[in-house]
Amino acid sequence: MYVLAAFVGLAVGLAAVVIKNLVHFIQEFFAKGFENNLASYFVFLLPIIGIALAVLFIKYINRNPVRHGIPGVLFSISKNNGIIKAHNLYSSIITSALTVGFGGSVGLEGPTVATGGAIGSNIGRLSNLSYKEVTLLLASACAGAMSAIFKAPIAGVVFAIEVIMLDLTMWAVIPLLIASATGALTSYLFLGQNVIYSFQVTEKFMMDQIHYYILLGIITGFVSVYFTKTYMYITEIFEKIDNVWKRLFIAGGLLGVIIFFLPPLYGEGYDIVNMGLKGEFSALFSGTFYENWQNSFVLLILAFILIIAFKIVATTLTFAAGGIGGIFAPSLFMGANIGLLMGIILNHFGVEISLSNLALIGMAGMIAGVVHAPLTAIFLIAEITGGHELFMPLILASTISFATTRYFVSNSVYTMQLAKRGELMTHHKDRNILLMMNVSDLIETNFKILRAEFTLGDLVKIITSSKRNIFPVVNEDGTLEGIVKLDDIRHIMFNQDMYEKTLVRDLMFMPQYTVDKKEQMEAVATKFAKSGRYNIAVLDEGKYVGFLSRAKVFSSYREMLKHFSDD
Repeated sequence: MYVLAAFVGLAVGLAAVVIKNLVHFIQEFFAKGFENNLASYFVFLLPIIGIALAVLFIKYINRNPVRHGIPGVLFSISKNNGIIKAHNLYSSIITSALTVGFGGSVGLEGPTVATGGAIGSNIGRLSNLSYKEVTLLLASACAGAMSAIFKAPIAGVVFAIEVIMLDLTMWAVIPLLIASATGALTSYLFLGQNVIYSFQVTEKFMMDQIHYYILLGIITGFVSVYFTKTYMYITEIFEKIDNVWKRLFIAGGLLGVIIFFLPPLYGEGYDIVNMGLKGEFSALFSGTFYENWQNSFVLLILAFILIIAFKIVATTLTFAAGGIGGIFAPSLFMGANIGLLMGIILNHFGVEISLSNLALIGMAGMIAGVVHAPLTAIFLIAEITGGHELFMPLILASTISFATTRYFVSNSVYTMQLAKRGELMTHHKDRNILLMMNVSDLIETNFKILRAEFTLGDLVKIITSSKRNIFPVVNEDGTLEGIVKLDDIRHIMFNQDMYEKTLVRDLMFMPQYTVDKKEQMEAVATKFAKSGRYNIAVLDEGKYVGFLSRAKVFSSYREMLKHFSDD
């Protein structure tokens, strides 16, 4: 496992380097072709072209859907035994490079994690590892991917534990550390050791400013709620449009219009965040129709609000149109500008506080709120900026932002749709084991089937050849009409005078609880607890399939618990 973890870290580090360089090459190519009088029109068209190329690649070359990074990894762990299809080794790299390189308003961390997850999953599968080992290798790859893309090895490990939902055990820690360190070293080798976002602490944390950082945590928490709800609302609207080209035309067109009027929303926003960390914001206004708004305090605030509010709209439209990317970069962009905005307002009213410090803390607050990962936010922002001296305000803002967001939104952007479908793994081991159990794997079918028109005499003959004490009554269409329990007829089954006069329809009853074949096992366990039954009928769209046995479910649960917990 240690050797495989190191190999995975190296592979995902190289994948991160490839993605970064591809995007940089595409952006440089178009930057040289821009002319000042045509730049805004290029900005309008390029994201649409990039997303269209990504859609064409997915539809006609890849011929498999490319799942969004982290949700896809979480789904593979919970419902697909940690297996990720091999095409994800390259498909996320190509589609995200086209999306982001051409100016899609998303980031690269999600696709890098998806690629890392695919590397870990496929190496684990080829090595004939167990589910637990494959999951650990997959999580190690995700840690290595985050470490490589952000040059943040500690944050990579924390991310795997906090977001990928891996249990923290001594067995798991060492491979995570190896993969994360190897990923970061690979990134250092090809991309240098400098931090991604240049930041220098010019003003240290002052205790008399603590209430401002608490306020910033609350604000980023509320903006994170807005982020999540806006993302889900727009996503649900476009999911109703079946035609991929219609989605591309509508969402891509709207994205182009937004970027045309708000050029700072073009691409990842890397340069704008870097300027924000220096306390500067001129890049938000340069070459825009609202360039002169900087001279008016009210219009300046309005411009910031528009940029912050529409960033998540642009990000979601990029996804809705068919683009592939991540949400870390948009979160960092919004967080930095929220911090700047707060600092501008405070300075205007005579409060002297560092704009760059607020921008940094705002980034952490947004990551904590949007991703529901306060520890990842704290270590990530400290590592990618070198702002370790501001750990206290980082902790305050991240914790408060997470708590604020969690009060209104129980799941993050990554996990909301998985949670709705009952496919989300958590740190609750019992629920995770139930989640990995499938109803269809535990159905017992050796029950003698009755018809409602059978007589008691027919029933007695069937009972003599059956080892079961429960009998489903099914009509010719396969629909369950009821069940007969042996205990309910024991007192009359030897009364031959009733054999011809009594029909099964007089003896059967419809059970209060049944189970759908596609139902989650956690719901099944609840039904067993509420009903007190030892067997519950399983239906598939109303048709009888078989029975679930409490004993078999419990036995399967114990086997999986042993497999899941054994170090």
